Amino acid sequence: MSEKRYQADSTLCHALGRVAVLMGGESAEREVSLKSGRAVTEALQRAGVDAFAMDVRGSLLHVLDKHDFDRAFIALHGRGGEDGTVQAILSQAGVPYTGSEVLASSLGMDKLRTKLVFQGAGLPTPRFRSMASVDEAGAVYGALRAPLSVKPAREGSSIGIRKVYTLAQLQEAYLDASRHDPLVLVEEWIEGPEFTVAVLQGQALPAIGLSTDHEFYDYDAKYLSNDTRYQIPCGLAEKDELRLQQLAVDAFQVVGCRTWGRVDVMQDKSGAFWLLEVNTVPGMTDHSLVPMAAQAAGIGFEELVVRILADTLEEKDA
Repeated sequence: MSEKRYQADSTLCHALGRVAVLMGGESAEREVSLKSGRAVTEALQRAGVDAFAMDVRGSLLHVLDKHDFDRAFIALHGRGGEDGTVQAILSQAGVPYTGSEVLASSLGMDKLRTKLVFQGAGLPTPRFRSMASVDEAGAVYGALRAPLSVKPAREGSSIGIRKVYTLAQLQEAYLDASRHDPLVLVEEWIEGPEFTVAVLQGQALPAIGLSTDHEFYDYDAKYLSNDTRYQIPCGLAEKDELRLQQLAVDAFQVVGCRTWGRVDVMQDKSGAFWLLEVNTVPGMTDHSLVPMAAQAAGIGFEELVVRILADTLEEKDA
């Protein structure tokens, strides 16, 4: 006997009205965003919501042109869609939208400033430095303990990330990362297992343990590889998973995020957890982690996207 498909209440569907799923965009994460957007659109439609996909090309100011819609589900990843830009446009137009507002979106997209907030709030995050020139490599390498993670400060999906051991590798990695963003984040590499925790409406979903045969959980491991291993349950003792989940909620709240997101964390050999970043518009593809965590909590994909969208009704009433 097949499992009964989730259907949103007709009163809720009426209240939601016509929904634009914003996807695509012009960032380096365009292809991932298109996959996320299509998955979200189809799930909303299956649940009974009047939803349509909108591939956003060119100026984001045109999001409001030619289409009549009551609210937006943001499935735009990367710059423009995840950094507060489209959120500001929709806010100014009075159009309710999913996820975090302008400040938290902008902050979450900037990994360097997110870490400064973590640091200021007393939350654990690996030691780090910023680089704006290859000439700074010597000072940065001397201040931190290798191996190091080198990444563009304002990109997602592990784009441009390198693991380095030597000064020469740091210089090379900086030049590669700076092609994506002139501001580059360098942080000490935490050797140990990686976890991700989805947060939905103020609650942490089951943590997911990540492992891959790649050197780290890079773009290919996230979106292309079929041999990446996802552990649910995550493999931690119950008290340690609760500690991890609370840390994720704390990080989510200190950045000021709203409704849903994902927090990435490393655990060192002593068992301590270290915050890496907060994702305010996580992927929603067939390889994505938030739907996987929701499923482990008994929340199917259709119910997940409807719950995220339904929070925009509270925004309108606020």
